[in-house]
Parts: sequence; structure tokens; C-alpha cells
Amino acid sequence: MTPHLVHRDQPLHLAGIRTRTTNAAEFSPGTAQIAPLWQRFFAERVAQSVPGYTPQSALYGVYSGYASDAMGAFDVSAAVLATEVPEGLEAVTVPAGAYLVFEAQGPMPATVIALWGAVWLHFQDPAAPARRYDCDFEEYSGDGRIAISIGVLDAG
Repeated sequence: MTPHLVHRDQPLHLAGIRTRTTNAAEFSPGTAQIAPLWQRFFAERVAQSVPGYTPQSALYGVYSGYASDAMGAFDVSAAVLATEVPEGLEAVTVPAGAYLVFEAQGPMPATVIALWGAVWLHFQDPAAPARRYDCDFEEYSGDGRIAISIGVLDAG
């Protein structure tokens, strides 16, 4: 699967819930934070509390607040597009900029796990554009479709 470059002209404004984790923590069920975050997101019906949300609205997983690189801590938010942030939720902004986008469709969570594997493999190539490590995001648009957008430095 070949990623494509997208230049986002406008930021995305979202509302949701957040946790902080590391890639190392995610490898152990006892310390993983991402799956419990999404479980809470669905159990508490977070998306449904955001004005403008519909069942057709995309869901977003946003990776931000990087302490350093892939080895450091980072924030993960489960969120939806929002024009206002309801009480009890956090504002999340995906900045404008260049993103390398990887797309797939299939059963979850296997498809997202496999797609992240493709992302990690892609960035092992020395010819790949350098990651910004400021914001990356997943967009779940229904029917098992996912796009993972990785912030990159000037990639042309």
C-alpha cells in the first residue's frame, strides 16, 4: 500500500477524551491505554454528546503532545469534529500542514493494527520524509475504512 501526500490548509477542530501513553506501554495489556480509551469513548457515548455529531460522522484518533519521537510519551485522543466543546470533554486540534496518508478497509481492530504496521515499515526507509512528531491522526469513516495521517516535514 502506497501512501499519498496531503497538504491540509485548515486545522481540524475536535472534541473528545484523552490519555497519555508510550508505544512500549501499548505492547502490554496491563499498561496499554489506547484500547481502554476507545472503550470509554464508546461506553460513555462521547461522540453523541458533541453538537452536530451524526451516526455518519467520522471518528478520530489523534496522537499529539509528543515528548520526543516514537520512543517517547504522547497524548492520544478519541474525538469527533466539533464547533464547540461540551463540558467534560477536551478540545483537540489537528494543525494544518503536510501529512502522509495511509488507507485501508477491513475488520477492526485487525485492519488498523495492520495499517500501523505498514506505517512503521514505511518510516524505516531512509528515503521516507521525516516525521514532524507534533500531530498524527486516524480517521474512521465507516464500513471499516481508516486513513492514518502522519505529519511530515516539507515533503515537496
